[in-house]
Amino acid sequence: MIQRFLSYVEIRTKIASLLPFLLGLTYVLYAYQQINILNTLLFFTSMLSFDMATTALNNYIDVRTNDKILEFSEKTAKQILIFLLVLATLLGLALVFYTGVVVLVLGALCFGVGIFYTFGPVPISRMPLGEIFSGLFMGLLIPFLVVFINAPEHSLIYFTFTNWLLQVSFSILELLKLGVVTIPAIAGIANIMLANNICDVEDDVKVNRFTLPYYTGVKNALTMFAALYYLGYAAIIVMVLFGLVPIYGLIVIAGLIPVQKNISKFRKQQSKTKTFSLSVQNLVILLFPLILVLTIGAILN
Repeated sequence: MIQRFLSYVEIRTKIASLLPFLLGLTYVLYAYQQINILNTLLFFTSMLSFDMATTALNNYIDVRTNDKILEFSEKTAKQILIFLLVLATLLGLALVFYTGVVVLVLGALCFGVGIFYTFGPVPISRMPLGEIFSGLFMGLLIPFLVVFINAPEHSLIYFTFTNWLLQVSFSILELLKLGVVTIPAIAGIANIMLANNICDVEDDVKVNRFTLPYYTGVKNALTMFAALYYLGYAAIIVMVLFGLVPIYGLIVIAGLIPVQKNISKFRKQQSKTKTFSLSVQNLVILLFPLILVLTIGAILN
């Protein structure tokens, strides 16, 4: 039962949300030296539940469109999907109670994008926008929300409402810092989607699914694939230069060597079964050392 459930929600793919979560957590520990355990647990459980729910929804829809065989009966699969969505929503609302309207707005936005990524008359996954949405909503918003719910009040965004006057304030410098820190996550996650779409471009066209590689061509998509990793490593250099991570964070650049090897392998062959996993490997190579550096920095601070 448990094994079938983990297969249904494709638990192995959740590293794409776990690593950005850890990036945000270690950054807030390094930059602000504090963490709210309750907020963090609520966010993590809600995030994981919703991530599993969106995967379950995708697999459930595939039963009707691609003759996919589910691990459960259609009724049970639907019940699991609803349970995960309800759990994610309730935990998210509990987090909003403790944190405020910013989390409500961004959380609702994430929920909307997650649902309509595979659901609706024109799912996002069938348009050339998947890389942008996955990169920004998983690579940027997950770390942002982790930092926001743990950082001192007024550190990033805050509201004041007096005499029917609503004022929204942004800490531009802190937001820019966090934005730079999230670039490797944005690039790595966008590339997982890009690699998936490159591998499937011919099959996707047959089912009227026109993703980014269809419009750019595979050759240009492969160039973009490599460029995004280079952007991620360039951001790490910027982080070190501006003190956003410790100076020994430069060691993370060494990961470019195996990443480049994987880029070359993927250029030679784009296969869902043989080379797609290289994009997942590259995400781990890119983010895990950065997370480790921030963890060490937080301990030594």
